[in-house]
Amino acid sequence: MPFSLLRRRRAVSGGSSDNSSSEPSLRWVVWLAVLLAVVALHWVAGRWVERSRSTSNPTPAEHVPVQVELLTPKPVAQTPTPPAPPPPAPRPRPKPAPQPQPTHAITTAQQTEQAVQAAEAAQAEQAAQAAQAAQAAQAAQAAQAAAKAASDAAAAQAAAASQAAAAEPADKFSVPPSGELRYDTRINGVMNQIGTIHWINDGQHYEMVVSIPLPFVGPYVYSSKGHTDRFGLAPEQYSEQRGRRAADITVFDRTTKQLVYTRTPNNQPLADGAQDRFSVVMQLSSLVRGTPDPYKPGVVRQFSVADNDSNEIWPIETVGDENVQTADGNVQARHFTRLPRRDGDRRRLDIWLAPALGWLPVRILQTEPNGMQIEMLWRGKLQPPSVTPDQSGAGTPNASDSSTPGTAGSDKP
Repeated sequence: MPFSLLRRRRAVSGGSSDNSSSEPSLRWVVWLAVLLAVVALHWVAGRWVERSRSTSNPTPAEHVPVQVELLTPKPVAQTPTPPAPPPPAPRPRPKPAPQPQPTHAITTAQQTEQAVQAAEAAQAEQAAQAAQAAQAAQAAQAAQAAAKAASDAAAAQAAAASQAAAAEPADKFSVPPSGELRYDTRINGVMNQIGTIHWINDGQHYEMVVSIPLPFVGPYVYSSKGHTDRFGLAPEQYSEQRGRRAADITVFDRTTKQLVYTRTPNNQPLADGAQDRFSVVMQLSSLVRGTPDPYKPGVVRQFSVADNDSNEIWPIETVGDENVQTADGNVQARHFTRLPRRDGDRRRLDIWLAPALGWLPVRILQTEPNGMQIEMLWRGKLQPPSVTPDQSGAGTPNASDSSTPGTAGSDKP
């Protein structure tokens, strides 16, 4: 083989070796670029999440309840019991009918004897009538005495009731006026779409519709409608629809005093002052609007609350006054939390009511047993209701004038 041909073959074999060694280096460069791109995308996503959490509020810490006072449901207005009517007086007996006289001939002796008998009978009748009159007088006196005693007892009962009412005043109740309320919604702290609370109150009836949009699932819609009675809000029907599922309905049948569910055939007794899962928020708001002073830290109030398949007692405790950060600034609010209803109860409900907003909810936080958190944070009213200082508590400003920074009353997009 010529020497020149050998050199040509060596040169070709050397070039292929260089190409094979450069291919792994090119792969490493590509993988390194992909890794850098993934890291950059994660960094951008983290910054977006951090910005979306910039106006979020901290999750309430684990609270150890220290009960100061327990408030139970009672009427907001007492109706006095009418006194019992007095017993009727006994009716006098009728006089006996006179006997007919015989028509045949009567001798003088017989006439004398009959006259004596007639006189004795007349005396006996007069004595009987006198005895009946005395008995009637005694019965009338007894009836008058009984009526007077009943009247005195009723008066004493009314006086005792008034004294008890003076010692323990009835709950003052002030239902919030109508309004379309808007809330920022967050799922596990990440910004979601705008949620709303549709609230109507005409003084005798109310309607409440809460709508919370959830991505990929559909909106959660909770509806409550009813009237007001001597215990406050009195729901007639509660509806709960989660996403695309059919709605579950609870009927408050106040004629039969029963709770009727569409989700289960098991009815339950209906207690006085019973609420549903969302009317209880406005019931609490109405009570605090009426008299905010009793709701100090440690005070627990019990509510009978119906869900879509059961009814139970909710103990709601006053935690204290806190600052709530909204899109427009800080709002002073009173924090309420539902205590565990049973051992192992991991579902929580926290409510913040703001006096500057007429004690409307400025923040609602629902924590599910799996740790998922659904939050509603005040964004403003579409129709700001006029709230007077008497309605919203002593010293609280008008909610329609709460557009200044720090009161979160404006309706900015």
